[in-house]
Amino acid sequence: MAGAEPGGRTGSIFFGFAPWIIFDVVASPSTWEYAALAALVASVVLNVGDIRRGRPKILEVTGIVFFAVLSLLALVVDRHELIWLETYAQVVANGLIAVVALGSLAFDPFTAQYARETTPRAYWESPAFRHINRVLTAVWGVVFVAIAVLGLLAIHTDGSSDWLNWVLPVALLVLAVRFTERYPDRYTARGADGRAAV
Repeated sequence: MAGAEPGGRTGSIFFGFAPWIIFDVVASPSTWEYAALAALVASVVLNVGDIRRGRPKILEVTGIVFFAVLSLLALVVDRHELIWLETYAQVVANGLIAVVALGSLAFDPFTAQYARETTPRAYWESPAFRHINRVLTAVWGVVFVAIAVLGLLAIHTDGSSDWLNWVLPVALLVLAVRFTERYPDRYTARGADGRAAV
């Protein structure tokens, strides 16, 4: 979608998800500490520009805080006291993203923070901009709820961890990415067709 259209592009949203994806890929019962540190470094490096400009985004700030807390826990808390975290680290991370995404619907849908970067200010309060970003935010929230549930099932189910931890989550993420890329154009095109028919 061109910058002049009301939905805005949300391309940089994928950089916002990058630290979480790094954590999901690297984390396991024996490597979650390294995954947290790698995700923290990625969070800071990828978001230092927004922070310097005084425009931090909720997903980015949540990532920095979450991965900093995990890294700190790995340093100061005895490993035996963190068995639950070793087991459920990925579930907790995905559940947290879902809470942030769905919770942002009550204030400012988190995808709107990215869309504003390429959308003229005149469109920020338009019904189309608000609708598109509420839908995209809800979709991402539901996807991460599903991924968290799949991760929980993988922990308590024998013999299907690859499907539950990798195949289905990756398929859901691919679908969410495609939806994010296509929905704004389709919605604005539908609106234009409706106005033309009046």
